[in-house]
Amino acid sequence: MLPTINPPGFFWPQAELGTDIKVNEWIRQIQREEELKKEKWDVVLFGVPLSRSSISASGASEFPESFRRSWKGFSTYNLDFESDLQKMKVADLGDVKMHFTDIPQCHSNIKQTMKDVRKQFPHSFPIAIGGDHSITAMLVSGLKELEPEKEIGILQLDTHLDLRSLEDHGPTNGTPIRNLIQNSMIKGENVYNIGLHGFFNSQSLIRYAKEHKLNYITLKEARRRGIEETVQEALLQLESKVDKIYVTIDMDVLDIGFAPGVPASTPGGMSTEELFNAVYAAGLSSKTAAMDIVCLDPTRDHKAQPTVKAGTYTFLTFLTALMNRR
Repeated sequence: MLPTINPPGFFWPQAELGTDIKVNEWIRQIQREEELKKEKWDVVLFGVPLSRSSISASGASEFPESFRRSWKGFSTYNLDFESDLQKMKVADLGDVKMHFTDIPQCHSNIKQTMKDVRKQFPHSFPIAIGGDHSITAMLVSGLKELEPEKEIGILQLDTHLDLRSLEDHGPTNGTPIRNLIQNSMIKGENVYNIGLHGFFNSQSLIRYAKEHKLNYITLKEARRRGIEETVQEALLQLESKVDKIYVTIDMDVLDIGFAPGVPASTPGGMSTEELFNAVYAAGLSSKTAAMDIVCLDPTRDHKAQPTVKAGTYTFLTFLTALMNRR
């Protein structure tokens, strides 16, 4: 196993694959290193249970386990595309090791995990299940440090710009994009943020975005153009400028009615249908190389877990796009 990863905290019994099986019977949760060598994995996923670096109180560290527990409620067959995810080999590596109080150590472990995953599984697609949004800066930094000559672009689905001052806030869930820009991991012009709306971004952050030539499209404008069309256009522009595209999905991009279980829930956000369509379009790009899902707090969710289920549905929709693009 990778030195910075613990085995999954929750295991489903493994089953033989066949028709009419559930996601929990399909994804292979790795308990021993020899299991990793049995298959050529299309996708490797890992949890990043960190939320101490969140500006507001957050239980996003609980999402990786809630995510795994939700698998039993989903089939591997996607009726919308008449596609069965069983065609893919997906391994759950476990969770990145977290220190109880040392956030810099947690961030270092996250960055190292991405490096180790890319080295050990160079032909597999890495997906991280957060965790708060601070993890994105570490994951992208890991990719960049491994291949410094490669230009990385960001497709960000989010209600917020995440450009807060590092001097004032440190590496939190409000600073990952600024963190990456200030540390020369990405260029501002290679960031495309779709989903901003309403009263949740200050003028000073908009000024910073403009100074660094970030591409941001408000949700109002994206709806006017069409959500899928907006994402597709952003991807086309990124594909012409970068070597790899990193997709980060902050679940607070959803409207509070669809996602009560996020630390910064807001009215006026995306519907789940809009998010799923955007995620599917993002997964189809041949340059999309990694993805994360962040800022989902199961402790704030309703009893029926609409937000947890939306997060899992987002993950499975993205996998459907990965499979169909091949």
